[in-house]
Amino acid sequence: MSRDDRHPRTPDRDPDGAGHPDASAPPGEVDVAVAGDTHGAYALGKLTSVVLDALAEGATVRGGPLPAGGPDAVAERLRAACAPVLPEHGTGAEEALRTVVRAVAEGAADPADPWCAAHLHCPPLAVAAAADLAAAALNPSMDSWDQAPAAAVLEQEVTAALAALVYPRRAAPDALITSGGTESNLVALLLARERARAAGAATVRVVCGDNAHHSVRRATWLLGLPEPVTVECPGGRVDPTAVDRALAGLTGPALVVATAGTTDEGLVDPLPHLAAVAARHGAELHVDAAYGGPLLFSDRLAPLLDGLESAVSVTFDLHKLGWQPVAAGVLAVFDTGLLAPLALRADYLNADDDGEAGLPDLLGRSLRTTRRPDVLKIAATLRALGRTGLGSLVEHCVRTAREFAAFVDAHPALRRRPGEPGISTVLFRPTAADVLPPAEGDALVAEVRRRLLTEGLAVVGRAVAEDADGTRRLWLKATLLHPRAAGEDLAGLLDLVTATTARIRTTHAQEPEGPR
Repeated sequence: MSRDDRHPRTPDRDPDGAGHPDASAPPGEVDVAVAGDTHGAYALGKLTSVVLDALAEGATVRGGPLPAGGPDAVAERLRAACAPVLPEHGTGAEEALRTVVRAVAEGAADPADPWCAAHLHCPPLAVAAAADLAAAALNPSMDSWDQAPAAAVLEQEVTAALAALVYPRRAAPDALITSGGTESNLVALLLARERARAAGAATVRVVCGDNAHHSVRRATWLLGLPEPVTVECPGGRVDPTAVDRALAGLTGPALVVATAGTTDEGLVDPLPHLAAVAARHGAELHVDAAYGGPLLFSDRLAPLLDGLESAVSVTFDLHKLGWQPVAAGVLAVFDTGLLAPLALRADYLNADDDGEAGLPDLLGRSLRTTRRPDVLKIAATLRALGRTGLGSLVEHCVRTAREFAAFVDAHPALRRRPGEPGISTVLFRPTAADVLPPAEGDALVAEVRRRLLTEGLAVVGRAVAEDADGTRRLWLKATLLHPRAAGEDLAGLLDLVTATTARIRTTHAQEPEGPR
């Protein structure tokens, strides 16, 4: 029997779907339509239209960036719509998708709304989401070649291109696709530990700022490393002098962890100075650029990351300033040989004789075994937009943050944290909070944020950061990642914050005083 006999192809699609398996079995019958192959694509097409309609219906009912009512109300609506989640008999694919997707969309935080600006939570590009659908339908598992023949090659090409973006002057840079910054930082510290052990040391000491992402501390715990030596960060950036003092007090291998795009403020540590300090003490440098790494796509903004190439490894996320559906993380290293400690042999995945026969070994490309092809959406986006297209979107977000900061500065009832905004992050607070005692002022800022969340009007974040006088205060945080929203789209958010502040203060003023 020939290959074509075993795998018949239907050359032309029947517009009415005649002759093709139904996308959904009738209620009471088991639905066994699969997503792959030619017929599966037809089934998936029919169900995709159901999903798209349910997404639109849910968003319409929600009517804003967040569902109204707070956690209890959202949970009650979701449970009412989706119960029972495990019925005795199935309802069929179309009904299930219509119900579940609509309920989740109605109760979603929508990063495509410009007023959903709390976190490093981007609205994914349509091209990336469409490619992610293809990845789910094809379902390659990136742990052996025979599960992902083409996807393995695609990942090799994409990681090579991204590694060259980070290390343009290195001979053999490399990169891994990860689930995000947490995994990237974990792998970076793991590789540093293994280099230290190979050099005869018992461990490696990590030196980082108190602005470092929590995943750095968690990684030291998971890897059995000593607690990081944490240094001060005046103004939100690591002080190279403090790092110099910390390294002078250590013996043995050390890894300095710098941040290019802090979570709270979007600030970039002084990378050239930190690289020089690390080199002077024989230490290595790792840069967590999960937020700031995509600045490299822009010729104009890339100089903000000068010094990055001095790092032995770099964390780089594309589900932040890369507009990918979660997850799309990257860990780049300056030389592919640095990844050797990840090598692992499992005979059913990468037997020696298979390798000798030419089958590629994928197992050493991740700490995970089963791993979805996140590279497919990244590849589609890189091809669709190119480096300059992505760079223009990054520049747009940076520019929008400056415009938003100017709106804050011009607003009579708000003030911004002193200094330049971070990459695309702006911290601000109502001036009404400044006339209250410090604890009460911070409580007002927190209540404003929670009121906006509960009413479903806006999603703004919170961050504790130094004020001009050195006092640490609570600020509202706008993280601007929308690739189309402009400053004027966000101006109304400031009026909303001001009006909400006034309502809260009026309510408090009307409350009876407690017993004297």
